[in-house]
Amino acid sequence: MNSSPHAQDDDAPRSPLLNLLIMVTLATVVVACWYLLDYYLRDSQSDVTWYPPSGACDLHEGPCEANLGLGGRLVFGVGNDLAPMTTLPLTVALEGLDAKAVTVEFVGRNMPMGLHRFPLKKVGPGTFVGEGQIGLCTEAVMPWRAQVVVETDKARRGSWFDFEVVRRR
Repeated sequence: MNSSPHAQDDDAPRSPLLNLLIMVTLATVVVACWYLLDYYLRDSQSDVTWYPPSGACDLHEGPCEANLGLGGRLVFGVGNDLAPMTTLPLTVALEGLDAKAVTVEFVGRNMPMGLHRFPLKKVGPGTFVGEGQIGLCTEAVMPWRAQVVVETDKARRGSWFDFEVVRRR
């Protein structure tokens, strides 16, 4: 009988240590995949310190303000015409904060409306601008929240501004 020397190795059972190492490796890959998915799919609210707006404000009338703690201040403005499916100029002016990034998110207050996240571009010291858009809703009046997230080297801070959009016919 002509048998190769490798035939005996294929029939031999695996070492219990090898089986354990395979299981540990598979568990490590599953945990790493879970971590990556959680990191990339998590919403922006999980690590943001939120500060309330400074007093009552109507974004339809003009910019709104918020104090972001430790001398930081934020002024957020949207174009005068807050209408769905139109391009909105977004501006954020910061005082007392050295921000490396600013993002504006539009969130439906009473119903999920999807993710509307708009990163702004730094155009000067403490000044960020960009464009955003509010989604279309079947309701005649849709309550929205603009969440402004400021990212510094040390932390992420933010504030929110509530407004309503009336659907045009």
